[in-house]
Amino acid sequence: MLTYDDIERAADRVAGHVRPVSVVPADGPGRVRLALEFTQHTGSFKARGAHNFLAAHREAGARPAAGVTIASGGNAGLACAWAARRHGVPATVFLPATAPRVKADRLRGYGADVRLVGAEYAEALAACEEFAAATGALAGHAYDHPLIAAGAGTLVDEIRRAVPGLDTVVVSVGGGGLFAGVATAARRHGVRTVAVEPENCRALHAALEAGRVVDVAVDSVAADSLGARRVSPMALAAARHDDVTSVLVPDAEIVRVRRALWDDRRLAVEHAAATALAALTFPECGYAPEAGERVAVVLCGANTDPGDLVDRT
Repeated sequence: MLTYDDIERAADRVAGHVRPVSVVPADGPGRVRLALEFTQHTGSFKARGAHNFLAAHREAGARPAAGVTIASGGNAGLACAWAARRHGVPATVFLPATAPRVKADRLRGYGADVRLVGAEYAEALAACEEFAAATGALAGHAYDHPLIAAGAGTLVDEIRRAVPGLDTVVVSVGGGGLFAGVATAARRHGVRTVAVEPENCRALHAALEAGRVVDVAVDSVAADSLGARRVSPMALAAARHDDVTSVLVPDAEIVRVRRALWDDRRLAVEHAAATALAALTFPECGYAPEAGERVAVVLCGANTDPGDLVDRT
């Protein structure tokens, strides 16, 4: 079970190692703020959890000579490789052979040993698990680990310092690591959490409806970051409270918001980041800020190809 104490310990570990989040006003009337976590090391919030994961194992004397390993299609692998380099330990990252070359090259730039296996994430994960068992390497996870979620949760107190009287934090959800950390920290301070998923990528929403973790189909423009087929039990537990609202937004609105962030503010973010903000621009989802409500929307990542944002005319 994830606790606020876990997040406080994570905050001590990541202090001075991650970039404190910048918070800026959103356009238009109201008290909405944007938390620019996409400017974090490696381009996403996952650097927080990756650093906390390795720092905690160092404290426990549990960092094996074989280093750390993870299977990933993107942000988690980049964060793991970055943190491993900072900690001076080897990282072995398993990617599907279909992963974009630019992603594999960036991982190698962080010093990772990149292994391309299979055509899907599941095959890369199986190879990663075999590698960990054979070598004794420390196996990381993209989202389903309390140290990973606790690291992500350190965002909340940083946002609260920038937004006194914060009422609500809005965050996109994939496997649930970011959400679980944020919701746990927010609850401690009486802050509401709005969990946002694409309509056709709804692992948390479906789990809440079913009362248990279930597998879901994944079909969304944000699936590269939010495409978990099932949410973590830790995230489901964090969502079973009255101070959490789970909402769904359509892909068309996610695409529109991502484009608007570029056109209006020159912010190039991935679709997962735009998903959170889409909850505020699509009132049909069931959430709309009340008058005077102080809201912070977490823009969680920017590992995207900006080519489709640039007007080529």
